[in-house]
Amino acid sequence: MLVSYPGNGDARDDVYGVTPLVTGDAVVLDLRPAGFATRAAALAIDAILQIIALIALGVLVSWIGRNLDPAITAAVSLAGTVLVLVGYPTVFETVSRGRSLGKMALGLRVVGTDGSPERFRQALGRALASFVEIWMTTGVIALITSMINRDGRRVGDFVAGTMVVEERAGRRHEENVPMPPQLAGWATGVELSRLSPETVAAARQYVLRYGELAEHTRHEMGVRLANAVASQISPPPPPGVTPPYFLAAVIAERRRRHEAAAAQQAGHPRSGYGAQPHQWGPGNPYS
Repeated sequence: MLVSYPGNGDARDDVYGVTPLVTGDAVVLDLRPAGFATRAAALAIDAILQIIALIALGVLVSWIGRNLDPAITAAVSLAGTVLVLVGYPTVFETVSRGRSLGKMALGLRVVGTDGSPERFRQALGRALASFVEIWMTTGVIALITSMINRDGRRVGDFVAGTMVVEERAGRRHEENVPMPPQLAGWATGVELSRLSPETVAAARQYVLRYGELAEHTRHEMGVRLANAVASQISPPPPPGVTPPYFLAAVIAERRRRHEAAAAQQAGHPRSGYGAQPHQWGPGNPYS
């Protein structure tokens, strides 16, 4: 099946239904850069935890190193320090898709500047930079760069190509995603019972923010989300349908069915798609 985006002429030979959804890709679509105070508080929580771990490590090394060679004790102490200061944020942020304990507590997440989830190399770059800009300079460098940058990015963020965003930011008024007219007939016969709310939320944010995404992000994220949705519905979309149109059709049909069910329970049957806030036409329908 050809998967191409409106207006760019690019095509790929992809089959919907094989690529799993990465929730982080969707989460960041409707978020904003974290404020300086919130980031500082999250950093303070992580720093306190790391200091406690370093103190515990020092006590442990002193206790077990009484009968060991001083060189071995020093090596173990150095390795433990690196593990706490660099290994902890690297592993934790990689496994949790951009969240340390401090960021979890305050609803923050590290993402790529293009909205993609944080990867291992990015987490490692941030952790290595933090050793200098936070620990060696008591946070002065991180403080200055975060304050003068509009998005609150520190040196480690510039090195890794990341930024910290708020996950608990208030969302905008819910907009309806319109049904693409050419897919209305197909959508009425689609089985949607296996479609998860998380997948729907991901697809919805992608469609609504389509015009704000970089070109390569539109393509990669669109194909990934379309594959995730296609794996949970049947039948598959008609040949040649592009991800944004396909996702919009599924979202609009799901909303129509929910509204129809609610109206039927209230004794006011309805079957239409409601207000159509966007105009469909050739080219990019969301820009």
